[in-house]
Amino acid sequence: MAVLAVTWGRDLGPVLVLAVALALIGAVLAAVHHAQVLARRVGEPFGSLIFAVAVTVIQVGLIVVLMISGGPSTASLARDTVFAAVMITLNGIVGLALFVGAGRHGAVLFSAKGTGAALATIVSLITLALVLPTFTSSPPSTQFPPTQLAFAAVASLLLYEMFALTQTGSHRHVFPAAVAENPPTEIGRSPRRPSAAMAGLSLILLVVAWGAVVGLAKVGARGIEGAVRDGALPQSLVGVVIALLVLAPNTLTAVRAAQRNQVQASLNLALGSAMASIGLTIPAVAVASIWLDGPLLLGLGPTQLVLLALTVVVAVLTVVPGRATRLHGGLHLALLTAYVVLCIHPYPGSEVPM
Repeated sequence: MAVLAVTWGRDLGPVLVLAVALALIGAVLAAVHHAQVLARRVGEPFGSLIFAVAVTVIQVGLIVVLMISGGPSTASLARDTVFAAVMITLNGIVGLALFVGAGRHGAVLFSAKGTGAALATIVSLITLALVLPTFTSSPPSTQFPPTQLAFAAVASLLLYEMFALTQTGSHRHVFPAAVAENPPTEIGRSPRRPSAAMAGLSLILLVVAWGAVVGLAKVGARGIEGAVRDGALPQSLVGVVIALLVLAPNTLTAVRAAQRNQVQASLNLALGSAMASIGLTIPAVAVASIWLDGPLLLGLGPTQLVLLALTVVVAVLTVVPGRATRLHGGLHLALLTAYVVLCIHPYPGSEVPM
C-alpha cells in the first residue's frame, strides 16, 4: 500500500516501475496466501471452490484494469490470459502433479467420474467462449456480436454455477479429496486447520490485497506495456505472465499434495482453477466491455486451436482410466513447453484475425 500511495498519479521512471512490479507480485502472492488460509479453514470440497474463485477475482481485476488503461492494444488480453490459464492448469499443474506423484508413489489413482465431469465442463466452457468466436462470422473474426457475447457470458456463468452446485451438493462424493486406494503418506503433511480468528483476519487482509492488486495494476499498466514493446515481445505474453503469476501458488499447492499421494486433490485444484478462470472471467470482461475503448477479441487463432485440441485429447486419455503414470505427466508438460515456446516465438502467419 505504501508503494501505491507514493506512485499514484505520477509518471514512473525505471526505478519506480520496478518497485511497482515487485509490489504487485507481493500483493498477488499475499492475496493467494490468505485465500489458501480461508480454503483450509472451510475444508473440501468448498475449500477448493473458494480458493479458485478468490484467485480468479485477482485475475479479473488485473485484466480489466490493464484493458481499461491500455485501450485497443489490449483487446485480446482477456483471451490470452484465459487461454494461458487453461494451458497452465491442464498441462502444467496436472502434468507436474502426475509426474511428481507417480515418480514418488508409482502409478497414481483418482476418481475418473469426478475428474471427467470437470474436464467435460472445461471443454464446453472454452469452446463456447474462445473457439466459437473464430467461426461465427464471415469473414473470419475473433469478435462475438453483442447477442452472442451475452449468450457466451451467461452460459459460462451458468455452467460454472451448475458444476459448483454439483461438486458441493448431493454429488459431492464424486469429487473426493483423496482416493481410498491411494492413502496419503506422511511426506509433506498437510498444514493444520486455521482457527476462526485467523480465518477472519485472512478475509480482511484478502480484501486489502485485492485492492492493492487493482491499484498497483492501474499504476503500472504503462510500464508493463512499455516493457513488452521495448523487448519486441508478443502482446499475448502479458496474458501468460498474468496467468503464471496468479497460478504459481496453486502449482506449489498441487505439487505438495501430489508428494503426499493426494493426486486427486491436485486435480481438483487444477481443474477448478481452469473452470473458474473461464466461467468467471468471461462474464466479467463481457460486462466490462461496455466501458472498454475498443473491441473485445476472444476467438483463438490456428496455432492455439491445435494446441487446445491436442491438450483435450491427451487430457481425456489421461482421465478415462482413473490411473496415471509419469508418462502421462510428461506428455502434459511437453504440451505446456510447446505452448510457451510458441508464445515467445510464434510461427509467421499464425496471427489471429481481427
